[in-house]
Amino acid sequence: MNMGGPRTQNDVGQFLTNLFSDRDIIKLPMQSIAGQVIARRRVGKIKEQYMQIGGGSPIEKWTRAQGSGMVKQLDRTNPDTAPHSYYVGFRYTEPNTPQAVEDMIADGVDHVIAFTQYQQFSGSTTGSNLNELYRVQKRLDPESKLQWSFIDRWGTHPKLVSSFADRVEAQIAKLTDDVRHATPILFSAHSLPLNVVDRGDPYVAEVGGTVAYVVNELRRRGVNNPYRLVWQSAVGPLRWLGPQTEATIRHYGSIGYSSLVMVPIAFTSDHIETLFELDIEYGKVAREAGISQYMRAEALNDHPPFIDALATIVKEHIDAGFPTSPQLLLPDPGSESAQTITTRKWIAAQAARQAERKK
Repeated sequence: MNMGGPRTQNDVGQFLTNLFSDRDIIKLPMQSIAGQVIARRRVGKIKEQYMQIGGGSPIEKWTRAQGSGMVKQLDRTNPDTAPHSYYVGFRYTEPNTPQAVEDMIADGVDHVIAFTQYQQFSGSTTGSNLNELYRVQKRLDPESKLQWSFIDRWGTHPKLVSSFADRVEAQIAKLTDDVRHATPILFSAHSLPLNVVDRGDPYVAEVGGTVAYVVNELRRRGVNNPYRLVWQSAVGPLRWLGPQTEATIRHYGSIGYSSLVMVPIAFTSDHIETLFELDIEYGKVAREAGISQYMRAEALNDHPPFIDALATIVKEHIDAGFPTSPQLLLPDPGSESAQTITTRKWIAAQAARQAERKK
C-alpha cells in the first residue's frame, strides 16, 4: 500500500483530484467540489514538475521491483506458506486498491498481508489506505472470505535502519576531505499540518524514532556528523510542522556552510518529492545559498539490503502468527472520523478471527 503517482502526464489531473478529495489527508468545506477546484488550479504546475523528472512518477516501477524481490526471497525462506504473491494497491492512482482486491479474489488468495510502504504511521497516509481498504473489501468481499493481517509501521526495523545508513554513508564518502566530517545531515520528511499533529497523530514521533536509530547506526560506523530533522512539501494556508527543509537550507548557507547531505527519511522509493523537490527545487536553493556540495542520499529503491529488509519484515510477521500491532488498535487522543473508528473495529475483528484460526 502506498500513495502512488501518475504514470503519465494524462494521469496528473485525476491523481490530484483523488488526492484533494481525500478527507483523511486534508479536510475542506464541500470537499468533492473544493478538491476538484484545487486540482484544476495546480495541475499545470504539477505537470511541469513531472516533465522535469521524465513525464511521470517512477513509484510503480520501484514498487514492483521491491515486491518481486521480496516474494522471491519469501518463497525460499518460508516454503510452508509459498507461493507468495504481491499486489500493488495505490491510494490515488492505478494500480489501485479495488484492482488489487479484485485480483486477489480472482486468484483464490486465502490470506492477505496489508503491508504499508509508509514505514512511519500517519492517519493521513497508512490510515487513509486502510480506510479505503475497508470500504473496498466490504464491497468486493462482503462474505469476508479473505483473511487480513497488517504490517502498519516498521520505521525502526534494524534492516531498514542499516539500509538508510548505507545510503547516507555513501554520500558522506563523496564529500571533500575538508568538510566531510562537519557537513550537516538533514533528514527530510513530508510535513503535516499542525492540527493533525495536535490530535495526536504518531507520525512525528515515529519519524524521529527512525532518525534516532539511523544516527545511532551511523555513529557505530564512525560517522559523527551533526544532523537535524526537517520537514518538506508544505502547501496552502495552514500552519505546518517545521522547520521547513527549504528554509533550513537557506539558513545554513547564509551562516557559511558550503555542504549538506539530504536524506529522504520518510520515503523508500524515488518519486516527485525526491527527484523534483529535493534534487531540482532545493538543489537550486542550495546553489543560490552558496552550498557547493549538495548531496542527496539515494532512495532505497531496489537496494538489495532493502529488499532483504522487506522480506525479513514479512517473514517475521508470518513466523509470529500474523500479529496485529497494539499501536494500530489505539485511537488518537484527539477527534477521529467515524470511518477511522469503523476501520479500526474491522481490523480488531480480523485480528480476533486470526487468533481463532490459530487455536
